[in-house]
Amino acid sequence: MIKNLLLSFCFLLLAFSSYSQQPIKRFNPDTIRTIVIDSPVNIRSHRLNAQDFIDAVMADTGFYKAFYNMKNYAFIAENRIYTYDKKNRVDGKIYRKLKHSNTASGKHNIEYIAKRDSGNLYKSNGKFQLYTVEMFDYIFMNANNSDFVKESDGSGKNETYKDKLKTLIFTPGRKVKGIPFVSSKTEIFSRDLREFYYYRFSRGKYLDTIPVYIFRVMRKPSEADGDVIIKEMTTIFDMRNFEILGRYIDMKYSNFLFSFDVQMKIELNKFDGELLPTKITYQGTWDVPFHKTERASFLIVHKDYKRE
Repeated sequence: MIKNLLLSFCFLLLAFSSYSQQPIKRFNPDTIRTIVIDSPVNIRSHRLNAQDFIDAVMADTGFYKAFYNMKNYAFIAENRIYTYDKKNRVDGKIYRKLKHSNTASGKHNIEYIAKRDSGNLYKSNGKFQLYTVEMFDYIFMNANNSDFVKESDGSGKNETYKDKLKTLIFTPGRKVKGIPFVSSKTEIFSRDLREFYYYRFSRGKYLDTIPVYIFRVMRKPSEADGDVIIKEMTTIFDMRNFEILGRYIDMKYSNFLFSFDVQMKIELNKFDGELLPTKITYQGTWDVPFHKTERASFLIVHKDYKRE
């Protein structure tokens, strides 16, 4: 159950995922600053309102397409993982530099350019100590799992479960079924939860040149900790065409069964006219009964995309 719960949330966080300070005070592997906020903006002067941004978030398919389209490209991935002890000191490091490409027969291939591990990472049987790291490896580094959003026929318990998780990735703001105590707490735009949030708008530059709107959904200071789990969701819109280029999510929750404190963001950019993932960061702590507390962060950078 615990493993499935962590699996669910690893995928769930991808759904929501620019740009705020990380609440967890520990080493920050993300040193690449990609967005600069210029100033607050009165969206009415731009002939927009909050519902325009909400509708765009709910209707967006760009993140799904961005991950799906990766299979058509060769690219370089640099992946860094850090694990932490109870004092938030780094006690494990993983570095991978991978070359993704496609063979003449259309099969996706992954070549290890660099591979370095150090610290307290593995169990005696060779498996990762943390489920968080195991899921990171499954999604982003496992050479046997190179189809990032592979279509399935929906048959079998595992495939049905994976399909449910894909829904979590690409449909932010909707109800999540099948996760205990959490399912309805992610509907931040619903009539029941809107009262707990306020909206902020600003503008800035993404990658120094792209003008963007920043739409922040932030939890109001209140006693509603048990009613909501999403503290903040920030979405980055290209001002020129309203395409979504990035998402940030800050989630925190605690009950008698488990607790977590997690932040994650995803960024996209265009190559050959298609949006593709360029950076993914994660920072989180999980605490569940009868299991080692999980503290980890990771940074994924994709670059040098070439269509094949």
